[in-house]
Formats: sequence, C-alpha cells, structure tokens
Amino acid sequence: MNTPPQSRRNLLVLIALWFVLYATFALVTPPLLDDADSVHAEVAREMVQRHDPVTLYANGIRYLEKAPLLYWSMAASFRLFGVHAAAARLPLALYVLALLLTVEGLGRRIFRSARVGFYAALILLSSFGLFIFTRILIPDAIVCLWLTLALAAFWHTEEQPRPTLAPCLLFGIACALNILTKGLIGLVFPLGIVLLYLLVTRGVKGTANRLLQLHLVPTLLVFLAVAAPWHILAGLHNPTEGHPLGLNHLGGHWNVPLPTLGNVHGWTWFYFMNEHVLRYLNLRVPRDYDTVPLVLFWGLILIWLMPWSAFLFKAIASVPWRNALRRKGMNEEGRARLLLGVWALLPLVFFSFSTRQEYYVLPALPAFALLIAKWLHDEARQAEEFQLPGGLVTAGQHISVVLLVCGSTAAIACTFFVLHAKPPSPGLDLAALLQQNPGDYALSFGHFLDLNAQAMGAFRVPLVLTAVALFFGSYACWWARRRYKPHVANLALAGMAYLFLIAAHMGLQIFSPVLTSQTHALAIAREIRRGDLIVLNDEYEAASTLGFYLQRPGPNGGEPIHILHGHSANLWYGSFFSDAPKIFEDDASFLQKWTGPQRIFLWTEAGKAPSLPAQAFVISDGGGKQILSNKMNKK
Repeated sequence: MNTPPQSRRNLLVLIALWFVLYATFALVTPPLLDDADSVHAEVAREMVQRHDPVTLYANGIRYLEKAPLLYWSMAASFRLFGVHAAAARLPLALYVLALLLTVEGLGRRIFRSARVGFYAALILLSSFGLFIFTRILIPDAIVCLWLTLALAAFWHTEEQPRPTLAPCLLFGIACALNILTKGLIGLVFPLGIVLLYLLVTRGVKGTANRLLQLHLVPTLLVFLAVAAPWHILAGLHNPTEGHPLGLNHLGGHWNVPLPTLGNVHGWTWFYFMNEHVLRYLNLRVPRDYDTVPLVLFWGLILIWLMPWSAFLFKAIASVPWRNALRRKGMNEEGRARLLLGVWALLPLVFFSFSTRQEYYVLPALPAFALLIAKWLHDEARQAEEFQLPGGLVTAGQHISVVLLVCGSTAAIACTFFVLHAKPPSPGLDLAALLQQNPGDYALSFGHFLDLNAQAMGAFRVPLVLTAVALFFGSYACWWARRRYKPHVANLALAGMAYLFLIAAHMGLQIFSPVLTSQTHALAIAREIRRGDLIVLNDEYEAASTLGFYLQRPGPNGGEPIHILHGHSANLWYGSFFSDAPKIFEDDASFLQKWTGPQRIFLWTEAGKAPSLPAQAFVISDGGGKQILSNKMNKK
C-alpha cells in the first residue's frame, strides 16, 4: 500500500494538469459554437434573466426536453462572474475536476493502490473522448461523475458485511443528481450495473437478501427528496392545458406510427414519454435527429480512449468473465474487476438498441480507465518486484511496438502535410478550402471530416506539435518498456496524449469560424439598433451563438431571433404554448418584413439565401455564413 504523501502528490499533479488543460486558455477559446454549445449557454442566460429555475427557455420559447442541473450550474456562474463564454464553461470544467478526483479515489480504494487511482485519473484526463466532448456544453461528463460516485458508494457497501446507512444514502443522492443531469439514464445505469453485478455474484436469492440490507426505504426517501421537487414543479408550471397538441395529432402531423395513448400532452408526456421512451425506440416527435451507426458507435471507443485504447483488450480480458458465468468464487480484486466490466459494457449495450450519438459512450469511460489502470499497474509492479530475465518479451512490449508503428506513421503523415500543404493566403476564409460532406454532420464534430489536403495548410502549428508528441511519446514508451520500466513508459504516453490534446484544442480554435457565428454576432452588434430584427434562415441551432452573444431576447427590448424555414428541432414543441413569441416566418411574411421600414439582419449559409425582392447589403461574410441586410447602416 502506498503512503498518504504519495497520494497527495498524485492529487496535486492531477490538479495542476487539469488546471492547464481546462481552467486556463480552454475557458476563453474558442468562442462558443453553434448548436448545443451556445444553445445550452443561452438557456442558462435566459434562466438568469427570467429568474425562473424551473422552466427552461431558449430564444424566449419553452425548452422542455432537458434536465436542469447543467443550466443551474451555468446560471450560478453567470450570476457570480457575468454572462460570457468563460463563465459558461467554468462549471463543466469543475465537474471534470471532481470526476478525476472521484475516479482517483475509487481506483485507490477498490484496488488498494494509489498508483491505480493515479493512472485511472491520468488516463481519463488525457483521453481524447472526455476532452473533446467537454469542448461542448453537454452534460455527459457530469453523468460520468454521478455514476462514478454512485458506484463508489455501492462498493463501500460491498466492503461491509452489514452495510451502514451513509454509503446507501450517498448512492441515492448520486442517482438523484444524475436524474437531474440527464434524465432517467441517471437511474437506469447505476441500478442496472448494481443489479447485474449482484445477480452474477450472488444469484437471485442472494441478491434479494443483499438488497434488503441496503437501507432501501431511507435511500428511496433521500433520492425522492433530491430528484422529485423539480419534476413536480416542472409539471405544474407546464400543465396539460398549456399545450394544444395531443399525441394523436403529433403522430398524424409527423406521420410517425406512435401508439394510441389518448390525447396526452404537456410537459409530463413530452419529457418522460417523448424524450426518454420514444427517443429510445426511435419514435421521438419530431423525427428530426440522426443516429450513429452501431459499428461506428462501438469502434469509436478506440478513438475516445486514444492512446490508452492500445491496452483496452488486455484490460477487458482481465475481467473474470468465465468465473462469473460459472458462478465460481472470486476474491475481492476479481469482484472489483467484474463490477468495472459490467459498468463498462452496460451503457454500450443499452444504447446499441436505441438511437445514439457518439458521445453516449462517455459513461463507460471511467470503468475502462480503471480497468486499464489496473492492468498497467500490475505490469509495472511485476517489473519492479521481479528481476525479469533479459530477452523476455512482455505483452506491454508488444503493445509498445504497435504504438510506435502507429505513432510514427501518424507523425509522418502530419509532417507530410506540414511540408506540402501551402498555408492559406492572409484573410482567406477556411470554409472556402473545405470539401462539404453534409452526410457526416450527424456526428458532433462531423464538420472536421470536410478537411482536405488543401485546408491542412491552416493547421501547420498543431500538426507540428502533434507530430512531435506522437513520435517522441511513442518512441519513449517503446524505449522504456524495452528496459523493463513500464511506469516511465506510461508517464511518457501520458505526456504524449496531453500534448496531443493541446494540439487538438489549437486545431479547434483554428477551425472554429466554421463552427460558430460569433464574428457575425459582433458584426451585427456594431450596427443593430432598437427595433431592428434578426432573422435566421435555418433552424435556431444553426446559428444559436447569435442569441447568446447578442443577448436576444434581452431585458432592454431585444426581440427574440426570428426563424425562416426552420420550424423544427428543439424549439418546435415549445413554440405551440400560448406564451411563445411569434418568431417563425414563412416566405410571404419574411418578404413583407424585408421590404418594410424595419431593418432586417438575415443570417444564412453562403449560397443558400432566399430569393430577395430588393437589394441586399452584405454586413458580414465568413466561415461559410453571411449576414445580409435590407438597409445600409444609417451612420
């Protein structure tokens, strides 16, 4: 067992690495991105503006599909630090820190080793998946935190013949917070993992007996005390009679074969049935969403855990699946591995039968990180405690060769682009160099697949940093393992991954004009006057940064953004409530406004502007987007 001072040093190292990666430049760059990133920040801004923590709003319309915890956190940050991008990102960064510390503590406790905990947190911190999906303000990293906390509490009960009340209450609180973070999966995942684990290790009768020892009544009461109030208030604030559309009408309108459940509507139906059950069954109304192919969903695990996915199959093989299936007895370490194995696989299997996005794999990453960390620790301990004979080739050495080949190949490819891709001319729009692949935009960062050899010249600095990190990191990993120093090799690999994430963030900053409309919002801000109108030629999510950066709707009369050809997506259902502003335009109403006395700022994708009857003035152009106006600036 390692000494407490070493554990404290590990924590300080993790906090320092987190601070550089999450709490410095990453808070302010790049600007908020269109779609979920700025939509969620805007929901929190309107929560502060309306002084309403119950009903969520976006662009002045009820936004009823999400749980509130992420928005509460951002709203609190806005009240403390003001409304800006860094304040929006700070809560998620702090949740990531809490996740790292929780994973470190669980690894240290479950395997009785400070190094396992340190490795697990380091793997998670330097993994590509957690980092890239915390560049967007989505709650999935917070789901990881509460799930890890719930299972840490459960494992504490496993260490006790007669479980005490405290860890059971902690389990209930963690589940409740997870429900407030992302809905019912916050309960499905921890309960499913625990029940499967108990059934495998104890059988049906043993599971029933153990559940009776887990203080179910007080645990349920504390769960309801935390989770129930918001759900009750949300139902009361958004009653059945507040929405004119019933389920039958929705099904007929969207030609979706929904089950006949009567004229059910309002928040309760929309949130629980539509956004949970029907979404899972691929029957959600409206059908305006995509799903990631199943093979890609599973295959991307190797990318999200990169470079640690090289050890993934060894780590999974270390789980005593055979003993579990044969109901053979397992020691404490075997049961710990089994719990992590069930945890890793359940979210993946669960989403394999539903609609899914690529970031839905995130709840499994802490379990994978812990399993990989344990395998790496065992490898390092074997090298340190036993004198391995010269010439012996270990599994870790085989893996390091694969990493060296992959890292060197990728480094050569990066170097090729650095040497052969010409840097773009000053002022050239990156979007002009891209090859459009709209079929890939179902992926969260699908626009990056538009990159081609011509556009790579804009990424010379991150490409150089990537090449250096991949080559020297994989070489150092291989060199250290050849000399039976796997701990040094693991630290080298972590350094490589860390530098790669910095390069990835630099690349995101360069690419951000394609993903955000912030510069266009600033151009509008310089000219807009009270009474002017902003119209968006697409769904609201296509240019949602306009709402956040222009603070529309605003407290000083700023009207919500109007929508042309985009009466769908997340604002569709809320738009039918009686208090919804009339912001959706058709061709006739828009043309009437365009030729009227009011000044209009029209956001549109380049080349996709509607037919306009009068002259249009270009206010801003870039990133594949334009701002057109029907009148010149009066200055």
